[in-house]
Amino acid sequence: MLPDIKGTCPLVEDSFSRFPSQSNIYGLCKADEQELLATPLKGKVVYKATPFLNIYCDYEPGSKFNLESIAQSCLNLALQFTLFQLYHIEYVIVSSETVFLLSGNDQCIHLYKENASLHQFEEQPVERLFPELQELPSNVLWLNVLSIEQNRRLIAFGCQNGSVGLSLVNQKGPEILQNWRVKHDSPICTVLLFPSKQQHQSTDTKNLQTIVIESSLFGFFPHRDVEKYGLSRQLCLAESGQCDAVLCALVADLDFDGQHELLLGTYGQDLLCYKFHQPMGAFEDKLQLLWRRSFKSPLLSLIYLDLDGDGLRELAVLTLKGLHILQHSQRTTADLVLHILSTLVSRLPISSKDPHTHTHTRVQKSR
Repeated sequence: MLPDIKGTCPLVEDSFSRFPSQSNIYGLCKADEQELLATPLKGKVVYKATPFLNIYCDYEPGSKFNLESIAQSCLNLALQFTLFQLYHIEYVIVSSETVFLLSGNDQCIHLYKENASLHQFEEQPVERLFPELQELPSNVLWLNVLSIEQNRRLIAFGCQNGSVGLSLVNQKGPEILQNWRVKHDSPICTVLLFPSKQQHQSTDTKNLQTIVIESSLFGFFPHRDVEKYGLSRQLCLAESGQCDAVLCALVADLDFDGQHELLLGTYGQDLLCYKFHQPMGAFEDKLQLLWRRSFKSPLLSLIYLDLDGDGLRELAVLTLKGLHILQHSQRTTADLVLHILSTLVSRLPISSKDPHTHTHTRVQKSR
């Protein structure tokens, strides 16, 4: 039996009873800076299945967050296609705006943008903001966008027929600077774009090498420095031949060293963690397998976020049979914080006005 712990759960449950009867939620998408929530659904009807998109927004500035009021402000958009992925991006036109990108089985990407005068979202031609998403080779299963320096963006997508597209775009205009295409023998499950290091940890942003990861049912294909070489520089992934199909991937700094780790969830029930490592005498670093962890069912999704509000993120692993929450070791994290504090204290300047009043600061671990 669990011990009796006093406290309140920081999460609130809402039934969102405005959903039609027997609705299936296929995904959720929350904008980072605004109280926006979008979810694609598919309602079961006797003779016809009607997919639609719900967008929730609290339009009262300065008002206190109210889950019920957001549920009541639902914007319901009927869809004429079967939906695959919902994605959002902060796009700067005059000011920063949230736009939603929705892919479906009609071989198109649909753009939903807010009409400020009507205070509601509506579909707009995707070529106005994303000309690189026209004339797609197949249905897009996965899409990822990365903003880079000089007001440019990289956008990558994976298709049902195995095609992978990568575009470099100047966001002023916008103008397509370059396109790359490659094709594999099976559908693309996941596509990720990320810099090799966290940008706030590197002073030389021009030398940050952007990595693109593409995963199909028969392989996992990482490419590096894609701004310069496109999809021609493929990396070797250690022990990847021993794994089953990769169904999900995530990039996160799990050890707090400012460099990304790459997490892969497989149909073979394994969670793999890779990190860039430069062997002695090598000209460039390689992806090295750090650890692997097995589960009891295939892994479907990964997300790294602070679930309990303590300032430390947890890794949520969704499998076919349940949700697993992996936490950092509190002792290891505390030791790391103490080490960082000790380093910062040692760098503090010592006043030379009165040498007899120096204060020696020491960081001790509480017992």
